[in-house]
Amino acid sequence: MYSLSGTIGQHDAGLTMSGGNYSLSGGFWALFAVQSPGAPLLKIFLTTTNTALVSWSAAASAGFSLQQNADLSTTNWVAPNETINSDGTTKFIIVSPPSARRFYRLKSP
Repeated sequence: MYSLSGTIGQHDAGLTMSGGNYSLSGGFWALFAVQSPGAPLLKIFLTTTNTALVSWSAAASAGFSLQQNADLSTTNWVAPNETINSDGTTKFIIVSPPSARRFYRLKSP
């Protein structure tokens, strides 16, 4: 088993590098929150189990749905595959490390 982790001061504008059974997504994060005007604030942070948590306020999100897109130059926003959980105060999904960039937003119809 191999693991590589690190942070540098400049983002990586390139695509995911891959070869054989390995891939490397450059930049600080491969997951991004896209804040929509009037939508609840989305938060993304790393967990201790090497997954990411995408979360937002349960109370403020009535009428909003979580969407994801792999490319901001398209309009291909879809519902994420991960199950949306709630603890009564916060809604969240748990994301395994992605093999490419992924953008999230809350959208009201």
